[in-house]
Formats: sequence, structure tokens, C-alpha cells
Amino acid sequence: MDYRIIADGLAADIAEGRLSPGERLPPQRHFAFQRGIAPSTAARAYAELRRRGLVIGEVGRGTYVRLGSSPAGAGFGEPPAAGLIDLELVVPVLPEQPAMLAAALAALAGSIEALRTALDPVASAADPAKRDAAAAALARPGWAPDPAGIRFAGNGRQGLAGALATLASAGARVGFEALTYPAAKAVAARLGLVPVPIALDEHGMRPDALDEACRGGLAAVYVQPTLQNPLGPTMPEKRRGEIAAALRRHDVVAVEDAVYAFLDAHAPPPLAAFAPERVIHVDSLSKRIGPGCTLGILSAPPGPLAEQLGRALRTGAWGATGLPLEIGLSLMANGTAARLETAKRADAARRQAIVAEALGRLRIRRGPGGYHLWMELPGGWRAESFAGAALRRGVVVTPAAAFTIGAAHAPPAVRVALASPPLDQLRQGLAILAQLAEAGPGGEALD
Repeated sequence: MDYRIIADGLAADIAEGRLSPGERLPPQRHFAFQRGIAPSTAARAYAELRRRGLVIGEVGRGTYVRLGSSPAGAGFGEPPAAGLIDLELVVPVLPEQPAMLAAALAALAGSIEALRTALDPVASAADPAKRDAAAAALARPGWAPDPAGIRFAGNGRQGLAGALATLASAGARVGFEALTYPAAKAVAARLGLVPVPIALDEHGMRPDALDEACRGGLAAVYVQPTLQNPLGPTMPEKRRGEIAAALRRHDVVAVEDAVYAFLDAHAPPPLAAFAPERVIHVDSLSKRIGPGCTLGILSAPPGPLAEQLGRALRTGAWGATGLPLEIGLSLMANGTAARLETAKRADAARRQAIVAEALGRLRIRRGPGGYHLWMELPGGWRAESFAGAALRRGVVVTPAAAFTIGAAHAPPAVRVALASPPLDQLRQGLAILAQLAEAGPGGEALD
């Protein structure tokens, strides 16, 4: 029998819920015996399911239905189904935000000239006044971007795509933290880039591991120095200097993702301050304000690299459009974005206090003030099985495999996002996770 027909049947079982997220498939030899097929055919069918992203398999540990491969749970980055407690997506939208935005945007709505300008085509560099405004808004103690290097994207992910496309062509090797932001992985895959894992420690990317990866040849490096996703560390100043020195030694440019940096008011200056000629700094309003009202802001070294970045944003259709650009700059200029930053830091602190109460007995890694944490699973749990068990109890989390680079082994851990649910739902969801973790995989059927 053709292995693709077998894979199609299993895919239908997953899609229709007959195989649940986290459920373990039979060992390949047992499956082959049950179906009366050759072991090699079973192996090819399982490999096809992995290729489609429907299962995850690890040598010696079994093959499991991947979370997000059935209608019960959305794929990563998509909102989960209604009625679930969302501990997957980091979407910090505060209850008071609509009123704040309505007041802040009233002036823009009353400005015929601003609205007329917003209808015009926008270059990736916009005009000098807009670059000046964005540079002033991004400036932090110890760092002020050069307005000449500012470019605008539709959102942060589009900014990452433009930056990576500027630095690397299809087939090129790009360094990533060994556990990294899944959307950055997906962007690299779309661009045909080859991700290379770079080891982390409690301070983030390791300089010696970066040196080793660069010796193998890298076109670029992607890094999150502040509140790294998914583990949560913020690089200390010394480490940032060491990473900057490695970039210079190997003549490599880094893409610095700063989307969470506003949450850590005590973080050192960005990596771009340590190696301004070696860093494209990418920020956005997605977390400061919300995914539905966002803007990507990139700071590159002025000159040829900034010009190349602008062309990549334009030709990739990743540039900002007029109205979101006007709205975003208006919210930064009138102080609304800064007020929301302060409010969200307070909100994140409240949620972290709930974490300490609910998960205090478990092994977790988190950055102070962050909106996510890394939960190491006890008692024989595997990440996909735990995520599936949590989903069956109404809670969506993200298993470790979503964050791993290449064929790296996925540890028994899940990322837990804290920003989206109301506080009472957050407490409820964390309590369910704690109960599942402590009961172990044999004790899922709990009252």
C-alpha cells in the first residue's frame, strides 16, 4: 500500500478528532503489524505525518499527535477556539485601552490634513519628520537610534522578514538561539534560510557558542536580548558587550528583536548600542498597544545597509501603510504608548505574582516582569502529552518543540503565556497546569 494513503488516513483521524493532541501513536513496528504492511512503509507514513507538521517524533520516545493539528486547538500564532483559557498567545490588551485609544485618536480623527496624508503611498523610510519621531520614541538610556537608519514595516514580524531577507539569501545559514521565537523560525523557513542553533545559558545566547557557529559560516544572527522568548532571561550588560565583540570578530550582522524590551525598565541598553554598525534593531507596537493597532519600527546602520533594508521591505510587501503609520506615530508622540507601557509593566507584575502563588512548587524559568514563562515538566511528562492533557481540560499552552531549532531534541517543557486571559481565568488555568504536572501522566483523569 502507498504510504501516502496511510498518512492521509491518519491525517483524517487527527483532523476529525479520533486521534487527540498529545496522543501517542503505536510504535512503528506494532503499527505495521496491525495494518499488515511492511515496517518500511509504516516508517515512511510516520515521516510524512512529521513532514506535514501533524506529529512530533523523537527516537526512543515515541510519536505524538502535535498540539494545533486538529480543530480543537489552533496552530501556533492563531487564536485558540472559543471557551479555552489562552495561555499560548502573548496578547496584552488591557480593559482600559479602548477608552485610552479613543481619547488619544480624537485629534488625529479631526485632522483632515493628517488623514489626507495617510491615504498617500508610503516609502519604507517615510519622511524625515516621521523618522525623527520614531527615533525619539525608541530612544532609551544609553542608546538613541540614528533617524537616518529608521525604516517602517507593517508589524514586527514583517520587520523581521525584511531584516532577514536583507542579510541572507535562500540557502544561507542564520544563527538562532537554540530555543527561539516560533514566528522567527517560520519567517526563516519561508525565506529558505537554514537555521543554526546557538546554545543559551541563564544569561541568554552564549558568546562561545556564537563564535563556534560563526566559524561554520553565518549570514546573520537572530537574537532577543531582553526577556528572551521562551526562556525569559535578560542579557546583562557584560554579555551584550561580548556578543557585540563576537559580531565584529566574524563580520556578522545581528537582527535584534526588542518587542518585549519595554517590559523591563531596568534592562541594559539594547545590543544596537554596543555594536551600532552590526545590528538591525526591530521593535513594534504589537505588545505595547495591540496586534490590531501595530507598526514595525526598524533601526539599521545608516547608509547602504539601511537602503538595502528599505528595498527588502518594499519588494517583500512588508512596508507600513499610511494610516497605521500615522496612528502609531501619533500614539507615541502624544504619550499614549508610554502610558500603556507603564500600565502593562504593572499588569505583568500582577500576573507574575499569581504565577508565584500557583506554580511555586514547580520548576519554572521566567524574566522579572515578563508576560511568559518556561515550565519544566516533572514526573515523566512529555511536552506534547502535557499540552494535549491541558487542552482536554480547557487550557492552551505551547510545547517545547515549537521553539526548538532544526532537529534539536525538544525538552520536556512548555511555554506558558500570561497576558491574554483575565486574572481569574489566569489563576484557574495555572491551577490546572499545576494539578496536571504534580499528578503526572498517569493521573490526568482528575476531578
